[in-house]
Amino acid sequence: MFASEQTDGNLSDLASDYLRSMGLEINPENAASLWLHILAVGYSPAYLEENADGIRQDWPRIPLTSSLEHFKLSAGLGQRVADLLETEKPVAGVSAGVLRPELRGVAGLRRIDGKPLNTEEDLQLTAGWGHAGKEGVTMPGRGKLVSRERTTKELSELTTGLAALGIAQDEGLKRLASTVVDVHLNDLCAWTNVPEMVWELYIGGYQVMKKWLSYREYSFLKRPLALAEAEEVQAMARRLTALCLLQPELDANYLKAKAEPWQALPAALP
Repeated sequence: MFASEQTDGNLSDLASDYLRSMGLEINPENAASLWLHILAVGYSPAYLEENADGIRQDWPRIPLTSSLEHFKLSAGLGQRVADLLETEKPVAGVSAGVLRPELRGVAGLRRIDGKPLNTEEDLQLTAGWGHAGKEGVTMPGRGKLVSRERTTKELSELTTGLAALGIAQDEGLKRLASTVVDVHLNDLCAWTNVPEMVWELYIGGYQVMKKWLSYREYSFLKRPLALAEAEEVQAMARRLTALCLLQPELDANYLKAKAEPWQALPAALP
């Protein structure tokens, strides 16, 4: 399907024809931009819903925009998605620097009784998020999850953050849900204020946060979580929250590409 030479960015003939039609050279940089456009489209909830059958059959169809300007904007949007998914890459306002208002309180790590957190004693993951299945395969468990309304402070931070992003509150709550969950490590300690849609988010067929927790039960690790591991859950929740809040832009980007699709010449079709 793909050419082998590195100089062409490992593109199919059809993909190369597309870039040429946009007036772009065939090189790794422009090939990467094409994949970033695909990533932006592929993370649009509207695209996923409309193309569910094709995706299930492993035959996704990605609309290619006929506008060079839109192609570049779409690739830039795809880069933002890629940055959020690359856990080793700091993202300003999300995992580095001054956090955005709507992200500051997400997945706060604290004791439920309000007492100071003792990182040597309170980070045992014993809430039942994972158990050994057949032949030792780790299986997700039910764990302990408490669903609730946002506090006044949590809602205020969210409202401030949404306004700064130019997202209407109704749209923000649609993407994150009106309720949050407190994800328990054990009976006394939890990551609080995780948006419900963030907790429920699946990527690659797996519920992201639940999958991570399932491998780190105390019965498997034989030790409490290190503070850095507990903080990784915070960072994960914040990245996923930012990803959910990109969805209005991702949907608009997909719908624009679908409305103004590039038409391949007959000779270029496989």
